[in-house]
Amino acid sequence: MYQNEKKLSEEELFNGIVVHLTRDKVELDDGSQATREVIHHPGGVCVAALDDDENLYLVKQFRYPFGAVLTELPAGKLEYGEDPLECGTRELREEVGAKAETMTYLGCLYPTVAYDTEIIHMYLAEGLTFGEQDLDDGEFLDVIKMPLKQAYEMVMKNELPDAKSQLAIIKAYCLKHK
Repeated sequence: MYQNEKKLSEEELFNGIVVHLTRDKVELDDGSQATREVIHHPGGVCVAALDDDENLYLVKQFRYPFGAVLTELPAGKLEYGEDPLECGTRELREEVGAKAETMTYLGCLYPTVAYDTEIIHMYLAEGLTFGEQDLDDGEFLDVIKMPLKQAYEMVMKNELPDAKSQLAIIKAYCLKHK
């Protein structure tokens, strides 16, 4: 069984606004060499925001790679070195216009382990108070509210395809319905 791959060299292929792509040469445990293409990404955060009546707040947003409007939890990209809790707090305020009394860490998700360094941190936000949205320039989304149970059922019926939202909704539902 392979335990490690030692990087021998790294070639930059692309350095963009969101991602950085490299082609790495690695040495395997048996001494042979292989090529790895890696997308370097700062990671992100998603927030399962629940009100006192156990309603979940989601956003509907056009996602260019899929050419479709998707329903997701409020989420955002981390800046390199940014604290995930601060990012989650900011994204909840910007996208939903909400502030949480408590933010419980639900763990992290590695969405694409074969070629991407992205890690998404998930939070359960409770004790919500509401104000105004503060969307980023060029950000357009609609906030929808639905019972947590309905969102959980939608995940189980494959009606919410976004991975980070699926996992955070399942974890929030399990925490609330042990």
